[in-house]
Amino acid sequence: MVFNPRSGESPLSDIQKEVLALKKERNAVILAHNYQVEEIQRVADYVGDSLGLAYRAAEADADCIVFCGVHFMAETAKIVNPKKPVLLPEMEAGCSLSDSCPADQLAAYKEANPNVYIVAYINCSAAVKALSDVICTSGNAMKIVEKVPADREILFVPDQNLGQWVSKQTGRSMKLWPGSCYAHVLFTQQAIERLKAKFPEALVVAHPECVETVRDNADVVCSTEKMIGFCRDSEARQFIVVTETGMIHRLQREVPEKTFIAGPTDTCACNECRFMKMNTIEKLRDCLRDMSPQIEMPEDIRQKAYLPIKRMLDWSR
Repeated sequence: MVFNPRSGESPLSDIQKEVLALKKERNAVILAHNYQVEEIQRVADYVGDSLGLAYRAAEADADCIVFCGVHFMAETAKIVNPKKPVLLPEMEAGCSLSDSCPADQLAAYKEANPNVYIVAYINCSAAVKALSDVICTSGNAMKIVEKVPADREILFVPDQNLGQWVSKQTGRSMKLWPGSCYAHVLFTQQAIERLKAKFPEALVVAHPECVETVRDNADVVCSTEKMIGFCRDSEARQFIVVTETGMIHRLQREVPEKTFIAGPTDTCACNECRFMKMNTIEKLRDCLRDMSPQIEMPEDIRQKAYLPIKRMLDWSR
């Protein structure tokens, strides 16, 4: 699937205009992850990766926060800004990576290994965050791991692929939780090589949640946010983007003069996260209209989860 340079965006639809009117009426801020559908990205106040969204949620001074992403992301917004209502258009928008690390299993591991230092990728539940020492994102994971005391054994949860990449980049040995993102592990080096043969001048830009063979053969491995700067500053005109396809909408908007090609799997020409795509522009409108559904969690969990997130935000500045 090839996304060629754009000449301009189409006018907003009636439902997008409804969303903007409701946003003004509710004095809401709409935060959207890079993997959201284009219709949602265009009406959001901020589109970004998990780190940028966490900062924006913490700083939000609107009357409510509407988070267009998956459940753990909306939970993070509530953790860092508890006095604001946090709406999630589709409460069933989960995450296979988050689900791969149940809090009770991590608690049992921690009890058996009381001296372990837990670095948790932000793609995890509030309950897992509450058990962790520090949180990281794909954009700051290397910086975070490098700040962990050298005499502490690290357990990296839940993404073994990101953890493996960070360990290789930093030289820091870590135990890795056996979790992965179902969408990112579908990318294969064979599929990308076939596409590369059609676009030999294109650079391959891959997310660190991809498997090692894909990462090792990419021209750059980086977070979705850093993909923007790399593609903008590179002299290349074409890029094979090996992450969830929603990222290409933002790349097209911010680097409109270049061509982006969706990274393929062995069975399809692009790769969408079924959970991210559960949010729709209609559900966004409805949640603003009804002020529902809202994120809720026990206050003791929120407070415990806030400490490692705050540590991440402080270490990342």
